[in-house]
Amino acid sequence: MLEELHIRDVALIRDTWIEPSPGFTVFTGETGAGKTVLLNALKLIIGERGDLSLIRHGADAARIEAQFSGDILATRRLGVNGRNRCTLNDELVTVGRLAEALGPLIDLHGQHDHQALLRPATHGALLDAWGSSQLDAFKASYTEAFDRYAHAQSHLEELVATIEKSSEEIEAGRIALADIEQIDPQPQEDEQLSDILPVLQHAGELDEAIAVALNALRGEQAVLDLLAKARDAISAVSSYDRRLCAISDSLQRAAIEVDEASIALRDIRDGLEHDGQRLDQVLDRLGALDGLKKRFGPTLERVIERRTYLKGLLEVTEDSDQQRADAQTLLAVSKEALEKAAHALHEARVAAAHELSKELRAGVVSLDMVDASFDIACELLPFERFNASGPDRIEIHYRPSQNSTFRSLSKIASGGEISRVMLALKGVLGDADDAQTLVFDEIDAGIGGATATLVGRRLAHLARTHQVIVVTHLAQVAVFADTHYIVEKSSTPSGDVETSVARVDEHQRVDEIARMLAGAVTDTAREHARELFENASV
Repeated sequence: MLEELHIRDVALIRDTWIEPSPGFTVFTGETGAGKTVLLNALKLIIGERGDLSLIRHGADAARIEAQFSGDILATRRLGVNGRNRCTLNDELVTVGRLAEALGPLIDLHGQHDHQALLRPATHGALLDAWGSSQLDAFKASYTEAFDRYAHAQSHLEELVATIEKSSEEIEAGRIALADIEQIDPQPQEDEQLSDILPVLQHAGELDEAIAVALNALRGEQAVLDLLAKARDAISAVSSYDRRLCAISDSLQRAAIEVDEASIALRDIRDGLEHDGQRLDQVLDRLGALDGLKKRFGPTLERVIERRTYLKGLLEVTEDSDQQRADAQTLLAVSKEALEKAAHALHEARVAAAHELSKELRAGVVSLDMVDASFDIACELLPFERFNASGPDRIEIHYRPSQNSTFRSLSKIASGGEISRVMLALKGVLGDADDAQTLVFDEIDAGIGGATATLVGRRLAHLARTHQVIVVTHLAQVAVFADTHYIVEKSSTPSGDVETSVARVDEHQRVDEIARMLAGAVTDTAREHARELFENASV
């Protein structure tokens, strides 16, 4: 939802802030006052192509800032040199990224330039969302079958690619596997042997050093004896000075640690290998492992992974006919299941499309388009064109009268008719699409009186579930809004022409509605305006 819009140096607007209502916001003003500037600013902020003519005369750039719910802050600067500078939450982004992030949040209705509902690619998802209670189970079954078929197809393709490897590759793999298995490397074996090697190489030096240490710890004038003598002497007089108790305890702990160290040293000495043959074995083993790492590494882990891969490769090639047959059978079974799920989903979609068409028809009739109707085409595609979203090509078609033919929504020529058709569609589809903010322009083209009141009431109803922003010339539409902005054009002291956008209070709204009704603010027009407000609140 759009919370705030800041427009600077766009067309005739110098600087203005707009805070649309979460519900229904309307913009009114004299013809030519510049109401479409709002639409141009919104187009820029959602990533549409920028026209340099939008930059206010004398300014170096047009700037738009927009705050959306969910703490989304976007800015766009269009310079006179044609360069764009866009940010999204203070991060520089491309115009394309801006469109990707914000485009789905806003639907502009009035022209063909930014309306998701006009794109047939969106119609399948809209039908599924609208008819979710009827279609979800069928869609889930189809999705599961589609995934299984895709997996089976991928498995067969990979299997065939492996089987069709050249005989030279297979033989090279067999030789490589034999070389690896002959040495039979174990995980982290090279690291373990590298730790053992210096012990074997320096066993004599280690033995001598440990012997010296043990003699100092346990021989004549041994450290342990001296520590015991010191501890006993201090302990005997510790009752006279409490500080000596702590020292006595420290000497006791030191004696224990020295004793443990001497035991550990003795265990190490007992385990030393003075075996030249064992040293040679370790050196030879490390050399063999290094050879494997150079050929298949660079690490021993990669060598072991290579062995696993080669085993699988040779197993496949040695039993290729059976494995291929099994994979083909699995693919055939998966295809049959997918076709069954596809037909079930297709039939459910056809039924849902028929119901939706009737509701859409009722929606436009309620807007006094009594001859208009809809048809939702659900074409079951050939199997090879099935995709993750379904097996159908779905498109909403529109017919303005009984004597005309159904055509794509994008073929509607009139901006006002597009807006009213979109209003009917939005009213029926509800939250089936992702757009949070709906902007309508030209929705009042060619209508008036009772029809205008119907349109205004429908917009107010739609504003219960969406943020609705409308540019209108009709008082019957404007009176339903929660928030009202007036767009005015005026001359500055310097002779420039500027457009201002101001939010009005209830008293000012009455005068504006009176002007829209009568062309001038008179007591009679005000009375008529108040009557419209009263009827709109019913």
